[in-house]
Amino acid sequence: MNRARYQGTSFILLRGGTPVARIEPAEAQVKRGRELAAAFAKAVEGVHVGAEEATSWLHDLEQARGSLQPQVRPWRF
Repeated sequence: MNRARYQGTSFILLRGGTPVARIEPAEAQVKRGRELAAAFAKAVEGVHVGAEEATSWLHDLEQARGSLQPQVRPWRF
């Protein structure tokens, strides 16, 4: 259940090889910039890359940023 909640993983439960139930996250969890930065810092700890790979990664990052959806704020003041 932790993997479903924190990693967004879904599972199909089988009984005798037949699917009988599904475990999935109750709702999508929105990651904030601070959480993503911390995860990224942990992932690249001790990793060293060359200039070409760093440039390629930066290009991918810029493309990903361009595809982000704006945060929806249902409350207006």
